[in-house]
Amino acid sequence: MNIAQLKLVLREILAKTDLTPCVVGHRGVGKTAGIIQVCREDNWRYASLRLGQMEVGDLVGIPYREGDVMHWSRPSWWPADDDPPTVVHCDELNRAQQEDTLQAIFQFVEPPIEGEPRALHTHRLAPRHKVVVTINPPDGSYQVATLDRALIDRMVMLYVESDHACWSRYAAERGLDDGVRQFLSANTNLLASQGAPMDLPVEPTERAWEMISVLRRNCRFPGDLEMEVYSGIVGREAAIMFMRWLADERHRPLTAADILNNWPQVAEKAAAQRDDIQAATMTDLTALLQASPVLAPEQEEHLVAYIACLPRDLRFGFVKTLLKIPAVAQAISQDKYDTVVFDAIRAISEEAQR
Repeated sequence: MNIAQLKLVLREILAKTDLTPCVVGHRGVGKTAGIIQVCREDNWRYASLRLGQMEVGDLVGIPYREGDVMHWSRPSWWPADDDPPTVVHCDELNRAQQEDTLQAIFQFVEPPIEGEPRALHTHRLAPRHKVVVTINPPDGSYQVATLDRALIDRMVMLYVESDHACWSRYAAERGLDDGVRQFLSANTNLLASQGAPMDLPVEPTERAWEMISVLRRNCRFPGDLEMEVYSGIVGREAAIMFMRWLADERHRPLTAADILNNWPQVAEKAAAQRDDIQAATMTDLTALLQASPVLAPEQEEHLVAYIACLPRDLRFGFVKTLLKIPAVAQAISQDKYDTVVFDAIRAISEEAQR
């Protein structure tokens, strides 16, 4: 993506999530300038950490004692709870000169655990403040440290490249020299050379898919950028498969919400699902009912109607799973549902007696 696209993506992520974007790009492409522009245009206070120049003490503060208790002073760069909303820019993350500095910042760039604030040692960052990271790609042309997969897995990797049209707009806005602008319009190849591919070892993980879920729930990206954003989280191959799957409505399994809330509209499709697709629907229903087992009367009827449309083997396995959820077991074991679940319950009882 170019700088203009990067700014759009950053606005969505910073304003609507607690995820940590990591901007990856070659020198001079405008990574830092783009972040500063977003902060200026959206009224964020900007705080920069040049990690290549910092030690652990610069990050966690100086220790001091109060009685027999050790504390750490708040670093000067750390935004106070009542400061204006601030973007803390962890610049040159992979240029940290000491391994312990990189290990110390690891906790800070990690998105906060649900219900907990982002933290660094004993310090807690108010939710109004956000974190963004920038790095040069480890392609052999920069003196940078290799980031391990655990750290990469905690950030949304955004790859930014030179784009003449984008740079030309920037140059016009900044009033750069007309001669320079005209020369580069005729010699676009003399903008920054991109060098080697910037791909980092990004791969699908449970945390990565959760980040995509957060983005899909909270953010809106143009179609051409959505693939790029997801590729920086689960890798290009998985992102392509996911986007194709989203586009192919025919092969998408029905969700638990479809079954419980929209049964009349989806009943025909539910009965026609292949067994492997049906398994995905049953898994989603099981997970939802384990987390929230209380059903409204209409949802209860929809669940039983879904059970009734399943082939006998699938029905047996699904009912067996549902009976392990007490509230759901009580609901589907009512006499009025005997024609649907009785055979399955009887088979389960016989199996238990063997």
